[in-house]
Amino acid sequence: MSRAGTVPHPSPGPPPDDGTGPADSELTAAVEAALTTYLRSRTADAGTIDPVFGEATEALADFVLRGGKRIRPTFAWWGWRGAGGEVEAPEALAVLRAISALELIQASALIHDDLMDASATRRGRPTVHVEFARKHAAARWRGQPARFGAAAAILLGDLALAWADDMLHAAGLPPAALRRAAPAWRAMRTEVLGGQYLDVLHQSTGDTSVRAALQIDRYKTAAYTVERPLHLGAALADAPADLVSAYRRFGADIGVAFQLRDDLLGVFGDPEVTGKPAGDDLREGKRTLLVAVAVERAEQQGRPEARQAILDAVGDPGLDEAGVDRVRGLLTDLGAVQAVEQRIAALTGSALDALSAADVAEPAASQLAELAVSATRRRS
Repeated sequence: MSRAGTVPHPSPGPPPDDGTGPADSELTAAVEAALTTYLRSRTADAGTIDPVFGEATEALADFVLRGGKRIRPTFAWWGWRGAGGEVEAPEALAVLRAISALELIQASALIHDDLMDASATRRGRPTVHVEFARKHAAARWRGQPARFGAAAAILLGDLALAWADDMLHAAGLPPAALRRAAPAWRAMRTEVLGGQYLDVLHQSTGDTSVRAALQIDRYKTAAYTVERPLHLGAALADAPADLVSAYRRFGADIGVAFQLRDDLLGVFGDPEVTGKPAGDDLREGKRTLLVAVAVERAEQQGRPEARQAILDAVGDPGLDEAGVDRVRGLLTDLGAVQAVEQRIAALTGSALDALSAADVAEPAASQLAELAVSATRRRS
C-alpha cells in the first residue's frame, strides 16, 4: 500500500446460510470484507492529518488484512448463532461488523508482543517494528532505526486497539445490544493485557512453574481467543446466563488447548507452514507449559544436566538449529511433549462435554464442536 485510502473495498455482508451453516471460507470472507471497508475509511481519515501518517496506517491495515485465521470472529459468530442469532435477522450485518473488531484487538496484541519478544517475522513477513526500522535506515533519517521502529509499533498497536473500540461502537448495533456486550468486551481487553504482563514478568523472574505457564495461557490467549469472543456473541444475542457460563467453560478449555498446540508448533512446527523460524519461542524466552513440564520432569528424574540445558536454551537469542534439535530431543525424551499432547486431548474433551450439555442451537453446536477439534489439531 502506498497511499492513505487505497485499501480495497469489497462489499461486506453476513455469510450465507444453507441450513447447515456457512463454510469457514465464507465467514472468513465476510469478516475480511467488513475489516477492509472499515480500514479503508480510517486510513483515509488518517491521511487528512498528514499523508505520512496515512501511509503508516496503511501498514497497519496491511498487517491486519494480510492473513490470519479470523478465529476470534468465527467463535463470536457461532456463539451468537448458537444463542439464537439468525443470518436473516436485521441486526446480522451489525453483528458481523462488531465481531470483526476482534481482529483489531488481535493486531494490537501481536504488534506489541512481537516488539516485546524482539521477533523478526510474523506470518512470513517482517514484523511491524522491523519494517519501520528498515524504513528509517533506508531513508537515512536521524537517530536509531530500532528506536524509531519500536515507537512506530507502539503507536500503531495502540491505534489498532482504539480502532477496535471505534469499530464495535460504529457497527450499528442497537443500544441494548451494546450495553450487553460491554462486560465481555471490557473484561477481554483487561485480561489480554494482564496475561501479557504476566508473560513479561515470568520471563524476567525466570518462573518456569506449571502454574505460571497455565496462568499466562489462560489470560493471554484463552480469554480473548475463544472464551470472551463466545461470551460477546452470546451477549449480542441476549443469551441466558447458563448458556454464557457453558460457553465460557468451553472457551477457556479450548483456548488453553489452542495455546498449547501453538507452543508445540513453536518448537516442532514447520517454518514454511507456521511463518516463524523454528525454535523462535525458545530464543524469545517464552515460559511455556512445554518447558515447565520438561523442567519439572528433569528434576523428578534426577537429570540436572537436562534441566540446565533447557533453561540455558530458553531466552538464548543465539540458539542455532543444532541447539533447537537438542532441546527437541530433551523435550521428547523427558515426556514433556506427550504430557502436553495429553493435556490438549483432555481439555478438548472437557470442552466438548460442556458444549454438549448446553442448549446450543444448530448448526452452531456442530460448528463449534468442529472448531474445537480443528483449533487444537492445526499445523500452523
